[in-house]
Amino acid sequence: MNHILKLENQSVFIIREAYRQFSARGRSASGGKNVAMLWSIGKDSTTLLWLCRKAFFGKIPFPVVHIDTGYKFKKIYQFRDKYTQKWNLNLIVCKNQEAMARGVSPDKGRLECCTELKTNALKQLITEEKFRALYLAIRRDEHGIRAKERVFSPRDENFKWNYKAQPPELWDQYKIKAKDEEHLRIHPMLGWTELDVWEYIKRENIPVISLYFAKDGKRYRSIGCEPCCNPIDSNADTMDKIIKELKTTTISERSGRAQDKEKVYMMQKLRSLGYM
Repeated sequence: MNHILKLENQSVFIIREAYRQFSARGRSASGGKNVAMLWSIGKDSTTLLWLCRKAFFGKIPFPVVHIDTGYKFKKIYQFRDKYTQKWNLNLIVCKNQEAMARGVSPDKGRLECCTELKTNALKQLITEEKFRALYLAIRRDEHGIRAKERVFSPRDENFKWNYKAQPPELWDQYKIKAKDEEHLRIHPMLGWTELDVWEYIKRENIPVISLYFAKDGKRYRSIGCEPCCNPIDSNADTMDKIIKELKTTTISERSGRAQDKEKVYMMQKLRSLGYM
């Protein structure tokens, strides 16, 4: 079995096991199952969306959540709306309206902005919808702090992540049950690399947002809120060129993100509070 096929099979297994566990534990406030998936519209979460569609034969049986800060690229919204309709997704757009009304924004402090417009927005949604589990497309190789994660990662009743007390996951044995006061973050792509993702995108012909492809010598490797993202120097305007570039580059994937937010202490603090 080749490497990419093995990753796909493992991810599909995790997706199905998590759904089996949580689909039998009641319904959310809106009447759906107690599990949902976060979709940032980036390459990783779109790949996870594709894997979920594969796992359930084309129809995802749970909501897909987009946390909208109001500062995303215009192309993100266009891509989201196009494929929500094309793939018949049950999309929930999540916003912290109160924080937006107060004028919280990246230029007033990125720690507060991420906490209010992403983390607290998600907390509000989890409370309203009573979700017990969330699928996310994070990868260990993307940031040092994410290397501390588990495939099934518990959050306490205050949505906090205790990175010092993570359950062991030896020989692919997962602790998939949560305590009554907890919810779980499920990471089916934790063991993937950036190169793996692009090779899978190419193999499956998965649509991705055009910001990843070079234009006028620049492209984005990681996307999020527009004020916090900068393009890198690159002439990789096709998937083959991106794959070739990744095999030789020494530049960090998130080098184009706002550097104050990417510092190890800052990211650890954000994640301990419930950040993705």
